[in-house]
Amino acid sequence: MWLWESVRLIYAFLAVIPVIPFALIYWGYGSLTNDKKKAFMLAMDVTTALLVGCVAVLFDKVFGLGGTFGFYLIVLVLLLLGGFIGNIQFRKRGAVDTKKVFRAVWRIGFLFMSVLYVLFMFIGIGKVLLLPM
Repeated sequence: MWLWESVRLIYAFLAVIPVIPFALIYWGYGSLTNDKKKAFMLAMDVTTALLVGCVAVLFDKVFGLGGTFGFYLIVLVLLLLGGFIGNIQFRKRGAVDTKKVFRAVWRIGFLFMSVLYVLFMFIGIGKVLLLPM
């Protein structure tokens, strides 16, 4: 039980400010391999996993939802995006490369999650500062 709680605590700590794990992975892997592009892509992939959880919680807090609706909404959007990209790939090439579709969805998710993270953080901070308790 303590192992699960430790993993949750580490995930929560890293997800609060996802710029820090991004920078650490980019700097660490980049200096290890001297391949900045690969380091950037790895940092994006890891940070996306952190951003999904963080944006889901921020979504629920900003809109006053008590459950896990934000997480399921994000998963639904990512699945729909994957279906859309897979459909385009099938129409263009006649076959679907699931690895490429997953990678594309994951990296587009990074872009959208980053924007939503910043937006929801500003809204959340504004709600805390402007609204009376």
